[in-house]
Amino acid sequence: MASKNRPDRLQVGKNHSFLQSWRHAWNGLKTVVIEERNMRTHLVLGAVALIAGWWVHLSVNEWLWLALAIFLVMLCEINNTIAENICDMVTGPHFNPLAKKIKDIAAGAVVFSAAFAVLVGVILFAPKIWELALDWF
Repeated sequence: MASKNRPDRLQVGKNHSFLQSWRHAWNGLKTVVIEERNMRTHLVLGAVALIAGWWVHLSVNEWLWLALAIFLVMLCEINNTIAENICDMVTGPHFNPLAKKIKDIAAGAVVFSAAFAVLVGVILFAPKIWELALDWF
């Protein structure tokens, strides 16, 4: 039985169909989730934010801000993973100060987007949680 990952069967040319492109994209997303602990953390926190949004009955505009914040963090994490993998591919096991700089900048983008997500979360949820707390007391 032939393996899907045999070197003579690996694709080096363009995709031949939309479905083939979709499969490659899906494999990339699965790889990031499986291999990157931080992406799994972002997914869990994003899910918690979505559940909280449902719980406090966000408006349509609020849902859009929440979705933007969640997707921005995940997009930055994907780009961070890309940068790390390219640097590792080029430098191998050797230290390179430029590779470190690239990795640090990509990680900084993740932190920056996460800070935006926290800000959005505070703006969206603080008034609603405060209102719920006042109703309880």
